[in-house]
Amino acid sequence: MLKQIEKMFVKPGSKIKLDKHPTDYKKKPVNKEEEKTLLEEGVNNIVKIQEMLYSHNKYSVLIVIQAMDAAGKDSLVKHVLSGLNPTGVKVTPFGTPTKTELEHDYLWRHNKALPGRGEIGIFVRSHYENVLVTRVHPEYIIGENIPGYDKIDKVNKALYKTRFRQINDWERYLSENGTKIIKIFLHSGKDEQKKQLMERIEDPAKHWKFNYADIEERQLWDKYMEAYEDLLTNTSTEFAPWYIVPADDRWFARISASRIIQHEMDKLHLHYPLPDAKLDEQLAKAKAILLNEK
Repeated sequence: MLKQIEKMFVKPGSKIKLDKHPTDYKKKPVNKEEEKTLLEEGVNNIVKIQEMLYSHNKYSVLIVIQAMDAAGKDSLVKHVLSGLNPTGVKVTPFGTPTKTELEHDYLWRHNKALPGRGEIGIFVRSHYENVLVTRVHPEYIIGENIPGYDKIDKVNKALYKTRFRQINDWERYLSENGTKIIKIFLHSGKDEQKKQLMERIEDPAKHWKFNYADIEERQLWDKYMEAYEDLLTNTSTEFAPWYIVPADDRWFARISASRIIQHEMDKLHLHYPLPDAKLDEQLAKAKAILLNEK
């Protein structure tokens, strides 16, 4: 899988064209029959690393998941990260900013949701919505009440270039202060999205997932692809790189994501705290006390 993960890695400084990145691999290094075993293995490895992360208490991990509607974001969290100890994990899905959130800078609400040392934070959608949805819907920028941006015609590429720099600076700051950032883009095709949306329409058990807004946003697919290409090109860095994960086959996306998360967390070289010099003495004393209890 390591070679496949390397293919998904977005090399910092490279220009991304999503039509050059498959939404599915014709020849996969694993098959669907191996999914349960491989996924269980990946989840168990992440759980072990989480335990060391928590006990080590010097780093935090932020997992960023971005994708088009119906690409399997929630499913990925459910299958890959559900085995983690909930006391050390926080999942935050970012939707439309509230009135209170709009009274602050656009990164304010994301700062509030960051994991503490020893913890894992998961952003389902993220701060990247501020250079994605607002790029497709520039009118949303007006609602942010930013000085100098009171009309649509003032919202231009210069604004997003500035935001790319600001986001990179913010992620660098987090990285330098102990936050490992792992960014995954679930790359699903337009045909696959149609299939998923049709299932939500035709299957009564999935009606709760249906949102008509998803149909409206689908009409802007090309604009979203262009925005994603700029996002991936400008914000994959040495300290916070992106991975483009083929997501048409969800089982393969889950295995890939589990391997990516493990691969990136391994770079922290975590370990359990070294025992105190007096620990052996304390252990022996404690054992003796317990054995001599009446």
